[in-house]
Amino acid sequence: MVSAETGNGIGDLKGWLAERMPKSPYLFDPDDLSDMPMRLLAAEILREKLFLNLHQELPYQLTVETDSWDEREDGSAEVHLSIFVAREGHRGIILGKNGQSIRRIGTAARKELEAALDRRVHLFSHVKYRKDWMNDSARYSVWDLDYDA
Repeated sequence: MVSAETGNGIGDLKGWLAERMPKSPYLFDPDDLSDMPMRLLAAEILREKLFLNLHQELPYQLTVETDSWDEREDGSAEVHLSIFVAREGHRGIILGKNGQSIRRIGTAARKELEAALDRRVHLFSHVKYRKDWMNDSARYSVWDLDYDA
């Protein structure tokens, strides 16, 4: 038995799985943070922070896309992200009063990205309305997902 709530049985499950895994060399470089391109990783980190910080208020009909990723001469990265919502009224929920919500969320995303990349990141986010973005197959192909599946 395994309990996600208490963690009981997790060690036994890990041991059982490890015994059954075939011996092989590493399939990925241990130093690689992810197999996801950095542009997508930045968008996903911001999207995660939106969900974690806005809780029930969050319109789940949103997506985040990386508009640009520029390497600066000082070794830092300048990243511009767009948050797309399906309804115009959702913009205010994400922005918050005087932009406080998006500022707090953007700061949390920037700090996580800086820790992951071990360098300074200048993160700029913009909240935009795009009607029916969820029905646009191009949005899914960016993530290698098949819209018609």
